[in-house]
Amino acid sequence: MSNTVKLLGISGSPRLGATDFAVKSALDYAKEKYQVETEYFTARGKKIGFCIHCDHCVRKREGCIQKDDVQDLYPKLEWANAWLLGSPVYQGQICGQLKAILDRCRALVAKNPKIFENKIGAGIAVGGDRNGGQEPTIQTMIDFYLINEMIPVGGGSFGANLGGAVWSRDKGAEGAGDDAEGIKAVCRTVDRLIGVASLIHK
Repeated sequence: MSNTVKLLGISGSPRLGATDFAVKSALDYAKEKYQVETEYFTARGKKIGFCIHCDHCVRKREGCIQKDDVQDLYPKLEWANAWLLGSPVYQGQICGQLKAILDRCRALVAKNPKIFENKIGAGIAVGGDRNGGQEPTIQTMIDFYLINEMIPVGGGSFGANLGGAVWSRDKGAEGAGDDAEGIKAVCRTVDRLIGVASLIHK
């Protein structure tokens, strides 16, 4: 049912740790269970400038004036019809690296206001504490999806709710992998993401 789904996973973390593990695990699960096409992008080691609101993208409609590593991500964002965003929790919220990426999407929307229309989006948030801000972090991703005419999904009630909330215990990939309930929520979120994307993009 899902051979039309093209899934992009993005880890906004500057480290190869828990968030990287959670997003890659989700992509592997989607590929193995649903045979979807996947792409991956990590913020680690990338040059990602903040949006400076210069309005070059609005005036010229030629994309972003900043020629950094976000330029390599733009084609993947267009290619995918399902997105899975992953962020560590920083101060109870989305990390700055992923926020900068989302802000820089303005350049694509300025060129084509419908470029993200009806793409399906879900989120994963990884916190060092069990209740460290995972849900507000995912809610920020959902807000982005809504503003850009995408369709946000969660993992459903009784365990996954807004999306994949993972508790790493500040032990990196090992800690995330040990959070059986968190990984279960990630898988349930992927199930819903692929299910809705298959319906919309068949």
